Amino acid sequence: MTTHKAGFVNIIGNPNVGKSTLMNAFVGERLSIITSKAQTTRHRILGIVNGDDFQVLLSDTPGIIKPAYQLQESMMDFVKSAFEDADILLYLVELGEKELKDEAFFNKITNSKIPVLLLINKIDIGNEELLSEALKLWQEKVPNAEIFAISALQNFGVPEVFNRIIELLPESPAFYPKDQLTDKPERFFVNEAIREKILIHYKKEIPYSVEIDTEEFFEDETIIRIRSVIMVERETQKGIIIGHKGSALKRVGTEARKDLQKFFGKQIHLELYVKVAKNWRSDERQLRRFGYNNK
Repeated sequence: MTTHKAGFVNIIGNPNVGKSTLMNAFVGERLSIITSKAQTTRHRILGIVNGDDFQVLLSDTPGIIKPAYQLQESMMDFVKSAFEDADILLYLVELGEKELKDEAFFNKITNSKIPVLLLINKIDIGNEELLSEALKLWQEKVPNAEIFAISALQNFGVPEVFNRIIELLPESPAFYPKDQLTDKPERFFVNEAIREKILIHYKKEIPYSVEIDTEEFFEDETIIRIRSVIMVERETQKGIIIGHKGSALKRVGTEARKDLQKFFGKQIHLELYVKVAKNWRSDERQLRRFGYNNK
């Protein structure tokens, strides 16, 4: 009789090293936002990869930062939880990077009792000399890790890492139904699709001051009707989000709707509104409402 393996594989690292790209390469679906801006992942997102005799539960976590306000503290709590329940840790660094932004987290990695796979990402934009320097550096810094050189974007080295994950997984029955792709509800992905467009199209502080609240999600056989509210911290931000005669908001809505149609495989009717929720990033009650601070 063949044994079944299952376990939690948690991806950690500095902001913008490619954690979400790697997660999506493993899962084969765009579960996590990918943009060139740092701190795009705010929650811990579970992606599930199923095989006949395995189930890999992958966690994409926010990039490790020194928190400046309440929201960022909550984001770092998601990272801490990733250490607590992992069966395997994937520590992702990019070529040329020399350290993790938080020493306490780094000590947890180097003293880890569970397998650590250290992945040097973005090797497609470097050369052999840089790579051999990086291999030497990380072998010294994290002697307990197995090291892989990868390009998550080009899917180079990713299958080899995945095969090693399967080898290291503990024997266990599946934790989730085998047809399930994630632990997040549909509305979460609506919110993320809208937030991604805001990260792409707006500058400076605006993307980081925004949260999305999907108030309505009605699905029938041919169409999904969605009503979402973009929350900002100040009145001036509301005007910027809407743009001249509503043009900026319309662009966000049109692009998010196209992505959601691909994701859900159905026609989407999307209504977007903008509201002010003053200083929500430092407000415990509002953070809880948006799914942070769930202690």
